[in-house]
Amino acid sequence: MRSILVWSMDKAACDVIRSCFRSEYQVDLAPTGESCLEMLRRKRYEFFFLDLALLRGSTSANGHPDYRQALQPYWHISPATEVIVMSSQAMIRDAVMAVKAGASNYLTFPINPEEVKFVTETIYNSIRIQSELSYLRDRFWKNDAREVVKTNSPLMREVFNKVRSVAPTKSTVLLTGETGTGKGVVAGLIHRHSNRSERQYISIHCGAIPDPLLESELFGHEKGAFTGADRRKLGKFDIAKSGTIFLDEIGTITPSAQIKLLQVLHEKTFQRVGGKETIEADVRVIAATNSDLRDMVDKGVYRDDLYYRLSVFPIEIPPLRERKEDIPILVEILLNRLNKLYFKEIHDVHPDVLDAFDRYPWPGNIRELENIIERAYILEDSPVLTPKSFPLEFFTRGASFPHVSLDTSLSLAEVRRRAIDEIEKRYVKELLTQHRGRIQTTAAAAGITTRQLHKIMKRYDLDKRDFRRLA
Repeated sequence: MRSILVWSMDKAACDVIRSCFRSEYQVDLAPTGESCLEMLRRKRYEFFFLDLALLRGSTSANGHPDYRQALQPYWHISPATEVIVMSSQAMIRDAVMAVKAGASNYLTFPINPEEVKFVTETIYNSIRIQSELSYLRDRFWKNDAREVVKTNSPLMREVFNKVRSVAPTKSTVLLTGETGTGKGVVAGLIHRHSNRSERQYISIHCGAIPDPLLESELFGHEKGAFTGADRRKLGKFDIAKSGTIFLDEIGTITPSAQIKLLQVLHEKTFQRVGGKETIEADVRVIAATNSDLRDMVDKGVYRDDLYYRLSVFPIEIPPLRERKEDIPILVEILLNRLNKLYFKEIHDVHPDVLDAFDRYPWPGNIRELENIIERAYILEDSPVLTPKSFPLEFFTRGASFPHVSLDTSLSLAEVRRRAIDEIEKRYVKELLTQHRGRIQTTAAAAGITTRQLHKIMKRYDLDKRDFRRLA
């Protein structure tokens, strides 16, 4: 039987609520705030009717009660319970503030049975509609994408919501984020759920193609266009006709290629290198970069008109360190894939490994996670990935904060100096590890000169070669 909890000193209100749900719900009354919290811990309640006069919380910056903070203890214990506040006519403004803070609805004293029924039915209908919307959203994803869109991260849920919105359109999409965050996977999702899903999907890593060849690769060339062009060659925009083209590392393309790409996006046409024929480009463009294109525009190394054409619908992919709640899901997916490739059955990970994953900063993002899991999978000889299959350094990094001995025989200045030294040493070691021992990039990340970094490394006896080996 479903249950309702009521906390109010108004006996008449309690009796009305109980009479409204006599056959459908068990209605429990909480005598005190402490017992109310304890009852929420012990039992699941669909609705919680709360007398606003009994709710005590701190005062917000504008001098009004902070109802969001006051309701937090109840949400923490029972987040699925719908909270309905009850107030006098004199406190109706506070009741509205409580609803804005997150309560589901409010009632005023004296409690009217019809209003009780109306409010609860309205909340139920809202829940049902939300469930149907969630079901329809899930139905949007094709079967082979359901594994990819599993997430516990609010940031990634926002990303997938944007993908769901933009996929059926023709709009150009710009994916931004660090290397290894999965921009290519998101681009594939967009194409897979677009109206062009049955057409060609062409992926090009612009940074991997030498500058002189990039224009020919993208737009093709005519015979005799340059030395070695002994025949006509179709470009990727030719091949991807009516489909999707994914341009990875779009920030690396030359000024000449930028002009041609702008023509494609603006006029939907292009010419082959060395050709005069204008060719229609019925292609959906998805671009990706790990560079700050806005900053490149400000520095004059990237065309602002191309930037605006590319960023019609920007989607930022968060780094793995900001979505660590997804690591167990990603590990499970990777293990399932590896089990299909190799003759092993590994389906679990030791808790110490997951703890290490949670502490690790993941500078290489999901790509680094894939490599680490595959290496451990190959080494592991049990049904569980254990710490012995991972590098020892992986578990010692960041495991604890550097300890400073509090020697009271020392002066405060000396204790402070030692603490600063330990923190400085750990900070520099962390940066050197993240940047694979590269001095220039480490110094830039720390906001110091390479000379200053060398002095710090010498003081703490740090060798850049050690960090290359760790990487």
